Amino acid sequence: MDRSLKVGANGLPLMGVGDWNDGMSRVGREGRGESVWMAFFLYHILGHFLPLCERRDDAARVERYTAHRQALYEAVNQGGWDGEWYRRAYYDNGQPLGSCLSDECQIDALAQSWAIIARAAPADRAASAMEALSRRLISEDVGIIRLLTPPFVKTANDPGYIKGYVAGVRENGGQYTHAACWVVKAVAEYGQNNRAVKLLEMLTPVSHALTRAAADLYKTEPYVMAADIYGAEPHIGRGGWTWYTGSSGWMFRVAVESILGLRVENGDTLLIRPCVPDEWSGYKIAWRDLRHDAVYEITVNGEPAAGRRVVQVVKDGARCEVVEGTARIPMGGHGGKYEVSVTLG
Repeated sequence: MDRSLKVGANGLPLMGVGDWNDGMSRVGREGRGESVWMAFFLYHILGHFLPLCERRDDAARVERYTAHRQALYEAVNQGGWDGEWYRRAYYDNGQPLGSCLSDECQIDALAQSWAIIARAAPADRAASAMEALSRRLISEDVGIIRLLTPPFVKTANDPGYIKGYVAGVRENGGQYTHAACWVVKAVAEYGQNNRAVKLLEMLTPVSHALTRAAADLYKTEPYVMAADIYGAEPHIGRGGWTWYTGSSGWMFRVAVESILGLRVENGDTLLIRPCVPDEWSGYKIAWRDLRHDAVYEITVNGEPAAGRRVVQVVKDGARCEVVEGTARIPMGGHGGKYEVSVTLG
């Protein structure tokens, strides 16, 4: 994190030879290019790390990280904002990437989803970015969420080896499922519970093989996650690079944490904040706490369309705390089984 604090002309982190997207390997190779996505990511990471610094009385880092985090917030909402959505980066020559001014890659999913995940977008910009993401990158008719659009083909700027992929393949305008999972996470955290589940189901590989014609188009195994699904003709809808753990791991996390709402905080508290469809009346989770050799049998109930916030939680007959619609269930002890009842309203 200390190495990441250097910024460029727009106050954004330096891109170097790639951030999450290593295919953007020449955006900032001269040392001036900047990453808007990295600003969101660091804003998020620093926010989680600051409490650790505070508990260790590391006053110098608390001061430095707090100031830098505020500076990142201002930078992404000044140089990072494009008018309707967030830009993706700046080239070494100062030209924006992921902008309406760009000839190719006018919008990138990563910046929009992480603006929501990091909670670094004002309400009006969050709404605008989510609308643009949905309109330009989510194609429910073919069942994909593109990483960016339009693909790199003839742009005079050199983003890196990503441009070497055929248009619509892998990161170059196809669905890169790792990032698509983050889109679903952002939709859930934005509170669009019905849409989040619909998109999660769309990402499942079986959804690409519900008919023989669909399976013939998809061509890969419909029972494991694919790294990418092609997003441009004549290959649109075809899967690539299956058995991809980066995508499958995030698919699982989004389903459990963002949709069912189960998380662990500081190793001692279970959090439950569901983002499930209005039509669901309930669900159950059996969660094993390996650290304490315990099992939590969790039942979540709520009348359909009655609201998706937690209004009551009971653990083995005793009420637990509910804070802003989130159940907080203390863990601890060793061994045994715990019955937890959560009511939505």
